Formats: sequence, structure tokens, C-alpha cells
Amino acid sequence: MPRKLWEHPDPQNTEMYRFMQDLNRKHGLNLETYPDLYRWSCANRSRFWAEVFAYANLIHTGSYTTVVDESAPIDSIPRWFRGVRLNWAENILYARSSADPSHHHGTAGKEDAKTAITEVREGNSAVRHCSWAGLRQATARLAAAMKARGVAKGDRVVLVGANSIETCLVFLAATWLGALFSSSSTDMGVSGILQRAVQINPKFIFFDDAALYNGKVIDLRDKMAAVSQDMKDCDQFNGIISIQRFAKPHDISSVPRAETWEHFLASSPPCTPPPPFEQCDFHDPLLVYYSSGTTGIPKAIVHSVGTIIISLFKEGRLHEDVSPDSVGLQYTTTGWIMYLANVAQLLFGARTVMYDGSPFQPDLTTFVRILAEQRVTKLGTSPRWMAEMAKNNLAPRDLADLSSLRIVTSTGMVLSDQLFHWFYDVGFPPRVHLANISGGTDIAGCFGIQNPLTPVYVGGTQGPSLGVPIAIYDAQRPDDGGPGRPVPDGEHGELVATAAFPNIPAFLWGDQTDPVAPTAARAYTAPPGSKYHAAYFARFGHVWAHGDFCVVNPATGGVAFLGRADGVLNPSGVRFGSAEVYAVVEGFFADRVADSLCVGQRRPADEDESVMLFLLMRPGHVFDSKLVAEMREAIARELTKRHVPKWIFETPEIPTTVNLKKVELPVKQIVSGRIIKPSGTLLNPKSLDYYYQFAKVEDLVAGKGKL
Repeated sequence: MPRKLWEHPDPQNTEMYRFMQDLNRKHGLNLETYPDLYRWSCANRSRFWAEVFAYANLIHTGSYTTVVDESAPIDSIPRWFRGVRLNWAENILYARSSADPSHHHGTAGKEDAKTAITEVREGNSAVRHCSWAGLRQATARLAAAMKARGVAKGDRVVLVGANSIETCLVFLAATWLGALFSSSSTDMGVSGILQRAVQINPKFIFFDDAALYNGKVIDLRDKMAAVSQDMKDCDQFNGIISIQRFAKPHDISSVPRAETWEHFLASSPPCTPPPPFEQCDFHDPLLVYYSSGTTGIPKAIVHSVGTIIISLFKEGRLHEDVSPDSVGLQYTTTGWIMYLANVAQLLFGARTVMYDGSPFQPDLTTFVRILAEQRVTKLGTSPRWMAEMAKNNLAPRDLADLSSLRIVTSTGMVLSDQLFHWFYDVGFPPRVHLANISGGTDIAGCFGIQNPLTPVYVGGTQGPSLGVPIAIYDAQRPDDGGPGRPVPDGEHGELVATAAFPNIPAFLWGDQTDPVAPTAARAYTAPPGSKYHAAYFARFGHVWAHGDFCVVNPATGGVAFLGRADGVLNPSGVRFGSAEVYAVVEGFFADRVADSLCVGQRRPADEDESVMLFLLMRPGHVFDSKLVAEMREAIARELTKRHVPKWIFETPEIPTTVNLKKVELPVKQIVSGRIIKPSGTLLNPKSLDYYYQFAKVEDLVAGKGKL
């Protein structure tokens, strides 16, 4: 039984508990615990999601007769709430589900004078505020300009920008008109931006003219020009809109097909009445987000209007207890799905803090002080940030007044057991709910998520998300599309979703199932041979294979994510996740080792897989045979002898995505003898060059290689 770290002081005063009691009254149930509620939500998906829809009280037109065909397999992409029409921007800007005293959402949260967005730049160098009235007016003005320039339902609008007020305006204005929104971060390379934008052939690209990172202002005009020039084959593309990011705008006269934000707004005079909100079918496309694409062209994943809204409501209101009094800060770039979580705070009338820059500048304490100054109640961060704080012996609770903070969500990579302990023993006030979550861009939501009704224990997520039926399948089964075999709790395997839930993608752009002009009548599917089917449904018959290697704790019901299934280590048929090795490195060697990368090597002539561990040393510390021996001993002691890597080497750099997630698969392919083309999503693609020599590791060990 793992150590219990936290439990809610008053679980009966949470939105999830009130929702459960509503179910008990309406349906004659006797649900008492979170496992009770989860099992009922999966066994009665239509009734559960109908109750969530009613509870959300969204602005919509039309009605439904059937929530979903529960008999339809998940790979048929069944439709939800057919007959309901709604608009994303309208619900963000005007939905006041909390205004009805008979509803359970507290006080109204979208009063005109109340601040909706606070934008904070790196190091607290600038703070801007936007009220609800200002957000509505600015969005309406931009939507009118977009409409005047031909943006219509089904068109695509791309944003390359920072986490800012203007970024949110572009998102809301495009979706006001029923257009699809897609965003990339400014630190992404030109090829990465183009790999995304060219796929969806957008009408316009809104582009920041400068960026701030690590204390430096970076001129983006060269990047802007390179992207514009390479969009020449996109027949829908009308040009780039330059967003002035700082006090002094950059001259964009040399950038082809570019105009300023002010010039674009002038397309519609200030007195022009706002266009009507485009009512969209529940399954009409809303967003295009992309897979990490660490080894090739990223998949363009299309999510729908209604399915995203209802999933966000369930997660934010029921699982997280977000209310109009909440203040959320999700540290993210705009190229990561967590940007959606930042904007989604607005759905509940909460204030969102949009942070632009590095959380480590000008030092590690500044970001914590911003949390206190902004009275943040919900912080979204990553294990990497917490690890940096821990390694530098910094305790956020000692640096600033965190009395407003109620919840900290952690995602992006596996949260080690050591950081669970650090969070409560050293880092944060013990009353704060540490919510380790995991899901992804693929579902724009969570498989593993927090809840207020069960305790937080060391390791993994608290449990599965309501209304999302999951199982752990035997991961050693060959990929033949046949039925999977569930494994009992406590055994490792591959995470799957066994039945449909709303927020799976509508389709992949450019796939053979991609409709040229999406319509309400279109029934999306994922037939064999499609990219969609290959990505999620080819592994096991009629279930969604998410690609995560997981285990369910039989004592707590928590779901631990151990790494990506395609990166699972398998020496001599013993399968385990890289996260298990990382936990030992971080737990016993953090004073000497800054980071590590663990991958499997299996070249065409190899009869078995070998495990390779690469260590990035801290400045002033030496990689030597003594450290290697200590590392092997610690891994054998804390795990098993079969977990001990065959090879341990030093590395000068670990490849990461622009969202700072370290990537294993490209390195695994390289050390296994393949030559790959680095993806534009990598922050440091040249770091891969170092790993090619390890495809001939025996020569290196014999002193015949360069190393």
C-alpha cells in the first residue's frame, strides 16, 4: 500500500459529490464512492453524458433524441447528441450556467467588469488585463474583420504566437465564424510550422512579430517570411497577419503577403455590428492539433465543437471543481494541447493567467512569486519544473504566499515517486491537491485524472476519467487486430479504451476519411487502411489503443503511466517502462545527474533487445566507472537485475520537443541502426547526431569509435 499524501477535507462540498447525489435522486441509485460513480458512468454512458450535458447548461439550439448508439464500436466514431447545434466562442464569451440560482454553479462569473484574462510576461516584466466586456468587444471586432476577408465555416485559421490575449482573440474570433483553429508556438522551427500549416491549407496565419524567451526578445520576421514563401502551393492561403508583441512594432514591409493586425481590423469599420455566431453541429470540426511527430510528419488531429466542450466541462467542473472564483495558470506553449486547458478556464467564468516565457527566468523564484501575486488557485505544470525546484533546494511554499492555491496539475511526462514525496514534504502546502494527470492531444483530455473523493497516494494518477471506459491489455500480444486480453490489476500492459466516449477525434486531416467539406450529415469512420485506424485501432480489435504502458494499483485503483508503449523496454522478454529507470536516477543521483534517457536497442541482426541509458551530467560532476557501478547497483536494488541497462553512457544533450518533453523513439530508432529525418517539433534536432555512433556500440566499447 503506497503512502497516503492528501485527501479532501470536505468531499461532500465538492461539485462531483453534488453531481453524484443528483444521479442518486434522479435514477434511484445508491452511489457512494468514486469507484461507484466511475463504474456507473461507463456502464450507462448515454445516461451519464446526458446528465453532464444538462448540468453544463450550455448555449445551444436544437435537441437530441439519442445521446449515442452504445452498441456502436469505438472505431465507428459514433455521433453524440445528434441534432444539437452550438458555438464554441458563444459559450466561452456568454454562457452563464452559474447565473441560474436553481443550478449548482455558485455565483455568476462573467460580469462585464470582471477580469477574464491576465497576461504575464516572463519575469513579471509586463502585466496586462482584459475584462469580460473587453474580451467580447475585441473578439467581435476581429470576427467581423475575418468575415469581411472571407473567413467562413470550415475554413482554417492558424496562429503562431505566444500565450497572450491576442492569441485568445484569434481562437475565439475564428470559431465565432465556425472556422477551425490551429496553433503553433513561436519557438518551433520553420519546418515544424510548415509541416502543420501546409497540411490544413489555412486562410490566414496570424503570427507574432517577436518573442520573449530566457530574457531575450527574438525577432520573428525571418521566420515569418520563410513560412509565407513556402505556403505558395496552398491555394486557400491569403496571407500573414503580423501581431505586434511588444511596445515597438517591427516593420514587416519585407515579409511577403503580410499585413499588420491594425490593417486587418480595418477590413471591418469599428461601427460594423458583430456577425451572428455560426451554429455548428455537435460533431463539426473545431480544432486541429498535432501529434508530436518526433519521427516524421505529425498527424493533424481534428476535434469537434460539442465533444470538446462537454469533455472540458466534465473535467473542469466535476474533476477539478473549477468555478467562477478560480484563477488558473497553465504553463504551456500554444503548440501543446494544454493551451486548450488554459482557455477552457473561461468556460466556467474563471480568470485565466496566460504566461509568456520561461518559468526559470530571471531565476527560479520569480515564477512562484507570480503565482502568489495573481492569487492562482489552479497551477498546471510539469514534472520537469518541480524537479528543477527540488534539485535547487527551493520550496515554493517558503518563497511566497500560496494560500490561494488549491490544486496543482502535473502532466507531460511521468511524475516520479520522489516528486510526490517532495511535493508534500518540502514543496507545497499540505492542503494542496496534487493532480497527476495523463491523456494527450489525441483525445484533448485525460485518461488518468484527479478526483476530490479519493485520497492521493504516491505514484500514478488517482484513477480513470468519468465516462471513459478503459482497460489494461496484455501488451505482448502481436499486432494483428484481433481481440485483446485484459490483465488483472497489478500487471503491466497497454492502456486501451474499450467503448466510445465523446472526445475522440472526428478524423485526421488528409486521411482517406477526411471530408473535403465537413457537413452535419457526414458520418466519420476509421476503416482499415486509413491513418486513423492505423494510429489507434489496428493494434486490437474494436478498441482504442492509446500507446501508453500502464498498471492499475490493486489497492488504490490508481493508474500509473510507465512510458510510451512503443518505447517499452523488452530485454529477454521482460517488459518495463523507462519511467521505472528514471525514478531511480532521479531518486538517488539527482545531485550529480541532470537528466537521463533510457531506450531499447534492437538492430536487425540482434536476437534480443539491449537497454541503453544515457546520462546528462550536472556541471562540475564527472561521468566515470564508479558512477556507472553505483547506477547499476541502485537499479538492481530498487527494481530487479533485469532492469539494469546493458550499456550506460554519458551524453552532452537529450533531445526534447519544443514543449520540453524528452523524446525516446527517435533515439531508439537511431541506436537500432535506422537513419531518420528529425521532426520540426524537436527543440534541438542536432542533438540526435550524437546517438548515431551507438548503432555500433561494440566498436565504441572496444575503442574503435569516436565517442
